[in-house]
Amino acid sequence: MMTTQPTYSTEFKIDAANLVIKQGYSVREACEATGVGPTAIRRWVAQLKEEFSGITPSAKALTPEQKRIQELEAQIKKIEWEKDILKKATALLMQDNIKR
Repeated sequence: MMTTQPTYSTEFKIDAANLVIKQGYSVREACEATGVGPTAIRRWVAQLKEEFSGITPSAKALTPEQKRIQELEAQIKKIEWEKDILKKATALLMQDNIKR
């Protein structure tokens, strides 16, 4: 029988990490208070600390600012992809016109 890992809301992750970061709980105490394992708590604490210091995570962001940065980076990537397609299409059209 396969067990699925529970999913936690972003708010829950931030609250759990802040028990350690802002309220001085140990990881063990935060685990006991939230019912979450130490690996997850440590990961959330590390990610939240990085986000607070301005580092955009590779995983799904926790803070609203980093979420917005990830959205904007995704938009930029899409626009660059579309621009590349237009460049290639223009080059093909120009080649076709030259051949005629």
